[in-house]
Amino acid sequence: MKQTYKVEGMTCNNCKASVEKYINALENVTHVSVHLENGETEVTMDKHISTELLKKALPEKFTLSEKHEKNVFSSNITIDAEKTKLEQLKPLLLIIFYITTASLLIHYKDWSWNEFMLDFMGLFYIVFSFFKMLDLKGFPESFKMYDPLAKRIPIYGWMYPFIETVLGLMFLMRFKVDIALVITLIVLGITTIGVLKTLLYKKHIRCACLGTALKLPMTEATLIENTIMMVMSILMLLNIV
Repeated sequence: MKQTYKVEGMTCNNCKASVEKYINALENVTHVSVHLENGETEVTMDKHISTELLKKALPEKFTLSEKHEKNVFSSNITIDAEKTKLEQLKPLLLIIFYITTASLLIHYKDWSWNEFMLDFMGLFYIVFSFFKMLDLKGFPESFKMYDPLAKRIPIYGWMYPFIETVLGLMFLMRFKVDIALVITLIVLGITTIGVLKTLLYKKHIRCACLGTALKLPMTEATLIENTIMMVMSILMLLNIV
């Protein structure tokens, strides 16, 4: 994965060489590119390295901070330590609210829990895969930070948005629903293991559930979101059996 940082205190090529030297010495760093003109440093790493560790690696004259980029999808929402969890998760909660509302409205005249759950899961997959496909290059890098299978098999990270799209269509079209439910349990089960490990070890990484367009922190909400989908899958499989 590649991350860009702002480094203040660099005034010459010797400073540039010094920053490259100290960061390159860190474990899991594979490449460092320092741009003296704009004071930015790009760090390519095999595993996530905290900003604090990078700061400690540099001499005191240099001040390193993570660069936050704005984009048209983020609505100025970045992972900011000063924001509450609720503020950080607002985009995710709004999307789930709209998916739930749409699923309820479709069946309010002829209510059926099974039909509601099928449409909820179908819309969930379609919407979430859309955000992942906005950055098909960046998503796999973020996803493999916590998904065990994506870490071992990189191509799985590239395939994941398309798997979600296919599952969404299967639920909405009521095509081979039993197979889609089993795949959902397997796919989300694997991801949930990675999410649990991330939360238990208190790692501060971004959640890739909405791709890279919306920069969301990995929190308990991600675990709850996966659990809801898995519980729905189990309930519907029990009804089928």
